[in-house]
Amino acid sequence: MSLTPPAGQSKRFLSLFPFQRRAPSSPSARREILLMSIRIPDAYRNPTVRTTMLAIFAFGFSGAATAPYSSIVGIHELGLSDRAYSMLLAAAAAVNVVISILVGNIADRLGDYRRMMVFVALFGIAGYGAIYLLPAQSTFVFSGLLLLPAYGALNSLLFANARAATNRMKREDVASVNSGVRAMISLSWVLVPGITGALLAGSPSMLPAYLFSTLAAVACLGLIVVFLPKVAPGDALVINHLSYWAALAHVATPRILVRVLGVSLVTSMLHVNGAVLSLIVTGPVGGNVADVGILIGIVALLEVIFIVALAPLIRRIGAMATLAVGTMLYVTYLGLLGLSTAVWQVYALSLISGAGAAALISIPITYLQDLIADRPGLGSALISVNMFLGAGLGALIFGLGTAVSGYSGTAILSALAGGGGIALLLALDGLKSRHAEPQPS
Repeated sequence: MSLTPPAGQSKRFLSLFPFQRRAPSSPSARREILLMSIRIPDAYRNPTVRTTMLAIFAFGFSGAATAPYSSIVGIHELGLSDRAYSMLLAAAAAVNVVISILVGNIADRLGDYRRMMVFVALFGIAGYGAIYLLPAQSTFVFSGLLLLPAYGALNSLLFANARAATNRMKREDVASVNSGVRAMISLSWVLVPGITGALLAGSPSMLPAYLFSTLAAVACLGLIVVFLPKVAPGDALVINHLSYWAALAHVATPRILVRVLGVSLVTSMLHVNGAVLSLIVTGPVGGNVADVGILIGIVALLEVIFIVALAPLIRRIGAMATLAVGTMLYVTYLGLLGLSTAVWQVYALSLISGAGAAALISIPITYLQDLIADRPGLGSALISVNMFLGAGLGALIFGLGTAVSGYSGTAILSALAGGGGIALLLALDGLKSRHAEPQPS
């Protein structure tokens, strides 16, 4: 039997085997083939998605430049007491949740997230700029209690905008975009705190960090105004509008709250780890402050890498299954952290920590948005609710754990709570991808 293809099909047959073709002779042709071989996911070719990723990097930059040094400025330089600073942080978190729900619902009603993002970004410029230009306790408290929590709502709006842009894409692409957007925040936290610290190492004050944040907020606003495409009136996703009180009541329905609680138990592990890691490293395992900084940097870098690497896994086994795997990795990490007796063991756990954390900080975003899928602004506001509850549960676990055990025992207790959270989510939804139920008008 002849293996030669019919004459009419020979060109088509040979075209299946590019290695049989003659290599392109011109450099421009070779460059074109190289670029074609580098496949960029279609979701990232969307101009709205690209601009949103750049804007959220600038948003993350503004937070990463000041958050590590906020307590230094507030307590050491401006004279706030430890108690007053703690109360300010707690109140600011609550204000951020309320404002996020408010602006998310307004954006849904407008059908245009761009206008609300422009409005909210101005609060960041005003908040950071006021602390830098008018450093005083009153300015710090006013900005920290009102202006900066309002600016923090931009996080939810940017994710809502990305969700609206990907509404007609495959679910796997939506999860991939959310992971990519979240990776940009992690990237800013990898780069910015160290750069800021190095630039201000010889400075008598950390206030210039607020200038860096102001400039980053200006850049974020500029990206939104100049590059973010405007939404045509007919493209608005939301048809039925909710009043603010109806939106609050909708968020508080048992179907949503119990799932947010499950996610918050999972993400509370991140907050507890943030509290106990440095205490374990400088305590039971005999490390020092330098080890803490190195470990945080390593894990942050691994988070960025693993967030990008999660996309194919999500496509293969689904978002919920990937979240379950990531949660169990982080449960394992916290359990082993609590049992560690040497610094090298904590370093060895960085790979598990980075892989698990990547899933915990990226996948819940899509899950929470899906709870109110037809209202991207309100659904994305659940991200702020989860952050608030996760931090609160983390503080509760830390307090309980340190009261009955040491820091190592607290890490193990947090692992148990996180395992309970993923068990709750699996009991409610199983391993299937979650689809939102129809929402009332």
